[in-house]
Amino acid sequence: MESREGAAAARDCVLDFSRLSLNTLSLDGVSEDRRRDTKQFFLNYNRLSSLPASISLFYNLEFLDISNNGLTVICDDITRLTKLKTLLAKNNRLDEFSLPKDFGSLPLEVLNFSGNRFEEIPLQCTKLRRLQSLSIGGNRLKSIPTEIEDLTSLEMLYLGGNLITAIPPEVANLPYLSYLVLCDNRIQSVPPQLTRLHLLRSLSLHNNLLTYLPREILSLVHLQELSLRGNPLVVRFVKEMTYNPPSLLELAGRTVKSRNIPYSPCELPSNLVFYLDLASKCPNPKCAGVYFDSCVRHIKFVDFCGKYRLPLMHYLCSPECRSPCSSNPQSDAESEDENSVPADRLQRVLLG
Repeated sequence: MESREGAAAARDCVLDFSRLSLNTLSLDGVSEDRRRDTKQFFLNYNRLSSLPASISLFYNLEFLDISNNGLTVICDDITRLTKLKTLLAKNNRLDEFSLPKDFGSLPLEVLNFSGNRFEEIPLQCTKLRRLQSLSIGGNRLKSIPTEIEDLTSLEMLYLGGNLITAIPPEVANLPYLSYLVLCDNRIQSVPPQLTRLHLLRSLSLHNNLLTYLPREILSLVHLQELSLRGNPLVVRFVKEMTYNPPSLLELAGRTVKSRNIPYSPCELPSNLVFYLDLASKCPNPKCAGVYFDSCVRHIKFVDFCGKYRLPLMHYLCSPECRSPCSSNPQSDAESEDENSVPADRLQRVLLG
């Protein structure tokens, strides 16, 4: 008896107006009790061009699906749904001007705007502090705003199928991000800062313009899936690429850091102390050198899971530095790097 009552109560919480070819939303037949009790509202697969103001009458609503309509605008009244956690608005005609000014005040945890006409991620979306899943795939996005870092609860970010050319370093400031999907864009490089995504499990970068990956990607200890198919990843070992001679300032800084010359912040101008703190250690394990702005770029092929060899970018302190990127597969340095990516850590590398 109790199970039947529970099932009936669950049905009372769901209102399904999907696939009714609705052009407008009439609530004449919906009682006050039903409006109060409804927590899930399905309006998908209709012909609505705007979300009607009457939606605010469902003040206990937690889930709203308005996908597959002809929506061009979402009314201001949606911000009165103070319990709304999930909003699905896929496959409409929405753009960055379609949202109300206070959209960011909603307590949303899941937001899906895939299949619309967004050319920019609305800044209102970056104010959704509780948001855990954001999907804006299949739009016309050209960039990712730096304000994306404000979504500190985000666990999944789906931006596949857009026109994005770069990944801003601010993406690395999302502490709980586990799934990052940036496939089918125009991305040419991956910022090394992504190594700060300590919980990242899946990284989808297929069908972009990548020719190499940063060596820091080896630090993503929880990464289990890396999708790279459809990229022009380099297919031959590249030695010297570019090298700008170091400035006198850099030469002096290298001498101080590599020879461990002691200095005190009170003995040097603050700008020089700051500069010395920017030194990067040469990745060659047989070199004790450092570099600041001037370095030699090398690409090294690293073995993943004993099956794939991926091109990772290395930065060496000078052309004279004995490169750890030796083409000899038996070199000490290469063996050290390859052994740092055990097969049980990265479970899937998708190249084809």
